[in-house]
Amino acid sequence: MLTTTYVPGAPNWLDLGTRDIAASAAFYGAVFGWRHRSAGPEAGGYGFFEQEGSTVAGIGPLTAEGASPSWRVYFHTPDADATAKAVEQAGGSVRIAPADVFTFGRAAAFVDPTGADFAVWQPGETRGLDLVAVPGSLARAELYTTDADAAKAFYGSVFAWRTTDVPIGPALTYTVLFPSAGDASAHGGLMQLPQANLDAGSTSEWHPYFEVRDCDATLAAATEAGATVLIPATEAPGIGRFAMFLDPAGAAFAVITTATG
Repeated sequence: MLTTTYVPGAPNWLDLGTRDIAASAAFYGAVFGWRHRSAGPEAGGYGFFEQEGSTVAGIGPLTAEGASPSWRVYFHTPDADATAKAVEQAGGSVRIAPADVFTFGRAAAFVDPTGADFAVWQPGETRGLDLVAVPGSLARAELYTTDADAAKAFYGSVFAWRTTDVPIGPALTYTVLFPSAGDASAHGGLMQLPQANLDAGSTSEWHPYFEVRDCDATLAAATEAGATVLIPATEAPGIGRFAMFLDPAGAAFAVITTATG
């Protein structure tokens, strides 16, 4: 389970890039009850999603030519510049070079060797999200990849994640991801995209999973607000009940009601 006691390699921020801030804020407000707060004119349109005054995500306008609306997951690093070097040495590429975000921290964005976009956050005044692992906040991050072996090798080199492989049926394996800290809980997973998805043109992507009290009720609310259902409410034994969507702008995300006990 994620906690706000962030350790290197654990997710500590995420944000939504979108063409229409107001429309996206209205959608996620309808689904999760989030409120949108602008970071001010000096932030170039960037702002925050809040739940009862606590930050649960960021949101900003798309700036890169040809960019599609999407969620970006950030992982904690004590040194963004060192991580950028590690990414390049492991075969990834730097999309946005490390840079200070006022006095809040230092950020950089990358692409892994399989094509998945991700980022890092080096804390300054802002350690990370105010809330995680409670309803309406980030619960886990999962990578669906075109090459699971290459992805495991890459992230193992960059973040030294610990992993545990769990068979799913006769043909698939789900890799549980843990930060390198020995007592840190799992923060997500990694899975090979099935051949049918590859044939259909699926690409490697990190997807955020948001905790919700009732997966089925949230599915109904998201659908009513204009989401497209990618995976209907599904029970994952021992993990929880989850569903996956595209928001009205086309950004993928998932929700989960985590199993208790």
